[in-house]
Amino acid sequence: MYGSGAANSGYVPAGTGPINEVTDRWTFTTGAEVGSSPAVVDGMIYIGSADGNVYALDAADGNVRWTYETDGAVFSSPAVVDGTVYVGSDDRTMHAVDTADGEQQWVFKTDGAVQSSPAVVDEAVYVGSDDGAVYALDTSDGTERWSLKTNGRVLSSPAVVDGITYVSSNGGGLYGLDIADGHPRWTLGTLSGQVSSPAVVNGRFYIGDNAGRLSTVGAMTGNQRWTYRTGGAVQSSPTVADGTVYVGSDDGAVYAIDVADGKERWSLGVDGPVFSSMAVVDGIGYVGSLGGSVYAVNTADGNVRWTYKTGGAVFSSPAVVDGVVYVGSSDGSVYALVEA
Repeated sequence: MYGSGAANSGYVPAGTGPINEVTDRWTFTTGAEVGSSPAVVDGMIYIGSADGNVYALDAADGNVRWTYETDGAVFSSPAVVDGTVYVGSDDRTMHAVDTADGEQQWVFKTDGAVQSSPAVVDEAVYVGSDDGAVYALDTSDGTERWSLKTNGRVLSSPAVVDGITYVSSNGGGLYGLDIADGHPRWTLGTLSGQVSSPAVVNGRFYIGDNAGRLSTVGAMTGNQRWTYRTGGAVQSSPTVADGTVYVGSDDGAVYAIDVADGKERWSLGVDGPVFSSMAVVDGIGYVGSLGGSVYAVNTADGNVRWTYKTGGAVFSSPAVVDGVVYVGSSDGSVYALVEA
């Protein structure tokens, strides 16, 4: 079920520089696809699986501390705050689970699958549902504070900044909602369907859409600033770091775009479409591909440091803590990777 493996250099894009070795410190195998992205908190990894379970794993060795069972696949990525794991499930339910023992604290039922990953801010949980609504729930007992119907399924994860909840729907709507009551500060319906989740940094809202665009709008106004076009749908959620937006595309590439003017700094072709979002730590970006690879990339120039080949597509976005890269794969496994 878990153990260490040999060094794996995997697929190497041409012309991307030297490749370092990487090893899997441990691998934990669930009963089905792991599209959920891991949350790593206090030496523990919390992650969902399409087998319907949420797992708490010891970050050191991958051993299971506890398992929490839902009635549907778990593609939502857990949020862990103040001793509670918040996570959605295809059983149309938002779950709150104790980090210590996996005991249920409360559940909240919606009318659709909850694949959106929750955001937890100031004792409220913000999450979307396939029923087309965004919900604000009280962290203490799951009581609904407010909800708002959008123009499509809400697969994206909300971002909460400066009193506003930002969210997108796959009907093409972007929303800036007041956290107090869910009243829209602004809405924008000009984009083409979103699975991508928004990133909000320094007064700007960055989002990808199914027409292959990465766009930025003013976070307080909804006014569009610039748009960058890729060669495929942008279902990866943008990551903003050091004046650059990093995002993947269905065209099989990862892009680094200047936040000021939307111009490309570099792009990197990989071995499949990219749904995974890049984690950026100390000048290195970590991202997965549907070709089954995990990449470590120098953010300055896009050169590859290492790649690791899993046994399935990597929808999961990596989490990086203390030099270890944690990521899930559709082969049913969670990997802990370290550069040799």
